[in-house]
Amino acid sequence: MTIAITGATGQLGRLVLSALLRLDVPREQLVAAGRSREKLRSLRELELTTARIDYGDPASLDAAFDGVDTVLLISSSEVGSRVDQHRNAVEAAVRAGVGRLVYTSALGADRGKLLLADEHLATEELVTGSGLPWTIVRNGWYTENFEPAVHYAAETGLVLSNAGDGRVASATREDYAEGVAAVLAQDGHAWQTYELSGDDAWDHDELAATLTRVLGREVVHRRLSPEQHLAALEESGVDEATARFLVALDANIEDGALELVTGDLSRLIGRPTTALEQALRTIAGDSYV
Repeated sequence: MTIAITGATGQLGRLVLSALLRLDVPREQLVAAGRSREKLRSLRELELTTARIDYGDPASLDAAFDGVDTVLLISSSEVGSRVDQHRNAVEAAVRAGVGRLVYTSALGADRGKLLLADEHLATEELVTGSGLPWTIVRNGWYTENFEPAVHYAAETGLVLSNAGDGRVASATREDYAEGVAAVLAQDGHAWQTYELSGDDAWDHDELAATLTRVLGREVVHRRLSPEQHLAALEESGVDEATARFLVALDANIEDGALELVTGDLSRLIGRPTTALEQALRTIAGDSYV
């Protein structure tokens, strides 16, 4: 069974490859496909077969998927262009006659609460309408996405948000990678949609309390309006587009877009997901108490 991992040069893709190797999937059964030639060279040094692909280049996808049994389609990072790019990948998988197509979507994509949901849901429709056996893996939020908040809290003693009492069921990127790898390496996951998230959902008051323990200094959550939060982000040097995205994301959190807890992820990986405090200590590293 040959598995092609698209986005293999990205953070999630590389972790999926590592997780598959830990599950004793033979190296010769893996195809690491990505856009960066330099990063692909580093994967070849690990004795992995590589393929350079571009979601905008159907011929590169045809070559990468030739003779492949399973394709993992890791969502593109190019917001606004993803549906067309993903369509190219799905159509290439159909032409190659792969045995299964797995797509990394977003938590609760069909609930319509997350600002990134539309492109994911449109891609899910492409995947499920392809005629190929499929699995949808809806990944929740990475705890690592809060790394800037960790450093800001270390400097100021503050967590800023307009998320109100909204909760986030985050897990680490490695947790999600292990879940995806389990789906790829095991039988019985065709025609399934999994909602992957952490075992516990936390709010920003709890985030601040956890950072107090991790950083060894008092950290408080300052609740802001969207306008106040946008101004604070821009004042701290965040560019306008990113600041607006973060403010919109907090509004999604307040609306419950990232609070879903299903237990799907811990069942797939056979252990509890990484606790918030443990993940934040890893993010903080040795720089703090």
